[in-house]
Amino acid sequence: MNVSIIGSGNLAWHLAPALDNTDFAVKEVYSHNPKNAEALAERLYEGQVKTSLDFSLSKSKIFVICVSDDVIPEIAQQIVLPDDAILIHTSGSQPLSLLGYSPTENIGVFYPLQTFTKSKKVDFSDIPILIESENDFTEKALMTMGKAISKKVLKISSESRKAVHVAAVFASNFTNHMLTLSHEIMRESNLDFDLLKPLIAETVNKGLSIGPERSQTGPAKRGDLEILDKHMEFLKDKEEVAEMYRIISQDIIDRYAPEED
Repeated sequence: MNVSIIGSGNLAWHLAPALDNTDFAVKEVYSHNPKNAEALAERLYEGQVKTSLDFSLSKSKIFVICVSDDVIPEIAQQIVLPDDAILIHTSGSQPLSLLGYSPTENIGVFYPLQTFTKSKKVDFSDIPILIESENDFTEKALMTMGKAISKKVLKISSESRKAVHVAAVFASNFTNHMLTLSHEIMRESNLDFDLLKPLIAETVNKGLSIGPERSQTGPAKRGDLEILDKHMEFLKDKEEVAEMYRIISQDIIDRYAPEED
């Protein structure tokens, strides 16, 4: 089955070439920004830039919406598709029903569980693909497409996918934001952030190997209130960061406090 990609952001940048190296060749790329569509099409063997959402004459069978969540309904309502086309979105948190007003009954979700940045190469074979569909025809196509690029493809409901996405935000987005704050503190103190890299690597590796609950350490875990107060004093000029420090530390204290007899 040929594929058309709607969108040219971080996910599309990696997903389109990954599919293009399988039997699911990407033939068309549409983006509201034609220059971005051209840049992505250049990464494909035979990819052509599409300048409108009228795909009625397209030879593709699968149309993949790779845009921000708030734009998906607009695309679903405006797109024109050939007969028996499959229309899917790639959102982690938006339900399958968001495509309910599209011009096809073959709708689905194809969610790669990973963070994507254009400048950072990824290996799709290790990325879980979570799929959802409303009929067997679409499910079979998405399962086959998923297995063409990944070793792990799972069927999952919209509600379960939302839970995965929330967990992923904590595990990835929030973790990266903590690293950003850490980087700022080191920079403002004229210290090299590289000093923390072995600690960061060990923290992640240990959490993955023995479990995050068992690997938790630090002053909040120990209930060392004196150290926590000193840290709050250090952060007194960063009110929002200090408040995050307080809330997270308190949650750790509450979670690991010894139970009373």
